[in-house]
Amino acid sequence: MTLLIRTPMVARATDEPHRASSQLELLFDLTFVIAIASLARYFAGAIGRGDAADEIVPFLQVFFAIWWAWVNFTWFASAFDTDDVPFRLLTLVQMAGVLVLAAGVPAALDHSDYRAVTIGYAIMRVGLVAHWLRAAFEDPTSRSTALRYAAGITVAEFAWISRLLLDEAGLLSDSARLAAFVALVLFELAIPVWAERKGATAWHPQHIAERYGLFAIILLGESVFAASSGVESAVAAGGFSLPLVAIGGAGLVLVFALWWLYFLQPAKEGLVAHRERSFIWGYGHYGLLAALAAISAGLEIAVEQTGHHVAASPVVIGYALAIPVAIFVFLTWALHSPIVPQPVLRLPLVSSSCLVILLLPIAAGWVGEAVVLAAIAATCASVVAITLIQQGDRS
Repeated sequence: MTLLIRTPMVARATDEPHRASSQLELLFDLTFVIAIASLARYFAGAIGRGDAADEIVPFLQVFFAIWWAWVNFTWFASAFDTDDVPFRLLTLVQMAGVLVLAAGVPAALDHSDYRAVTIGYAIMRVGLVAHWLRAAFEDPTSRSTALRYAAGITVAEFAWISRLLLDEAGLLSDSARLAAFVALVLFELAIPVWAERKGATAWHPQHIAERYGLFAIILLGESVFAASSGVESAVAAGGFSLPLVAIGGAGLVLVFALWWLYFLQPAKEGLVAHRERSFIWGYGHYGLLAALAAISAGLEIAVEQTGHHVAASPVVIGYALAIPVAIFVFLTWALHSPIVPQPVLRLPLVSSSCLVILLLPIAAGWVGEAVVLAAIAATCASVVAITLIQQGDRS
């Protein structure tokens, strides 16, 4: 296909056949791997020190910046991707912002220094606002909606920068800083709801479902990488051992089971039938994807502790895995329930499996983390197997 220097940016058809992620979108996603890996590595260290409870809020804050920047570009591109030179260059600007944000993750989480994170986020927003202004100029039918998006994002970005400046001046206490963050998050989430009251954007259900699935795969890949890093540290400290092999194998089974669970319920048909419920499905993925990021951190420290001592107790390490896994399993059911007539996953099975997962770490002090991780993985694999059997019975 020949690259066009410039083509008019108009809304794409919502029923465009065979709509798939573009090569540019896949490259765009790769920049987020760096930011997520940095965040997961930091949180793994917090778990190992026994500081996970203290660091969960900063972890969720930084993950929101990463996730929300990805979400905004993804839904815009689903409706207006022209893949011409201006579109590619503005996307490059946003990719640069992701890399700046990623570089600022350690300072943000170690020293509450959010300057680089805020600057990187601002760079991404500049590129996105330029996209929306171009859409407003070139597509009259979408002008009101596009201008609302551009205005809302601009106001939000000035608010984020103002929060940073007030914090740098020492005018915000810890509680005020957190309150400002929550208020700005709510404002950010309200922008699409407000903007689309003037007309819904022409996002493509199949494309959006695929894009979210690819982001979930990126996070699952981080879990594989985290487990590999943990094995490397454990081997360097004490060599191969039976617990190391067991916990590494259990971690791989867990990642595979979570991948299978997520893709058991295709979202495309539900998004086609209930476009008006897309906000619930899309916003709810914050919790699901944050859980995947936390799982990668938990896996890294669970594997690493087989090679050398860490400060966290076996119970703490067990819950660092069990809590996000339970959240992921529950949200996999909850996010699809509003958009499909009959979810593939059934609530009694989901709720009982989540209860089992949350009870398992209690025994970690007696049986060890490897057994607990193996039991969590087996529980998730059992949910997959039972669901497949139930599907066969219904067909």
